[in-house]
Amino acid sequence: MTDKQTQKSFTGRHMATILIVFFGIVITVNLVMARFALSTFGGTVVDNSYVASQHYNEWLARAATQDRLGWQRSVTVDADRRVRLSIRKDGKELEGLRVRATLSHPLGRVEPRPLHFLTAPDGGLQSAEALPAGRWRLDLSVRHGADEARYRETLQ
Repeated sequence: MTDKQTQKSFTGRHMATILIVFFGIVITVNLVMARFALSTFGGTVVDNSYVASQHYNEWLARAATQDRLGWQRSVTVDADRRVRLSIRKDGKELEGLRVRATLSHPLGRVEPRPLHFLTAPDGGLQSAEALPAGRWRLDLSVRHGADEARYRETLQ
């Protein structure tokens, strides 16, 4: 027997099998990635970008007004998974704050829910509810007299 007799020839059937396997893998990977993409995206950032652009200057003015307040915020999560909030101005804790807070999942997997704050024993504010495990977005609206500041924090 010679080398030519032991070699099998490459046929059209071999090529068809290679093409079917290759494209089968490509299509399977694409379908899996598409499913992951659709199951993790929570929706649009803004529903109408033109309408959002009309408010841009107003948002900039509000941010500049908020910066002029000179408030320093500290948002942390303690060992009991309670959110701790401290708002200071000139090194002193601000008293008499009215806080409105909304807790939401960054991917929109659960409905947003309010988070209530109480005065902490050692100063500042502490959430009445414990923060669930995972990553969360906290939207805060803090009022002190006629002044208002809005903050967005990511908590884990």
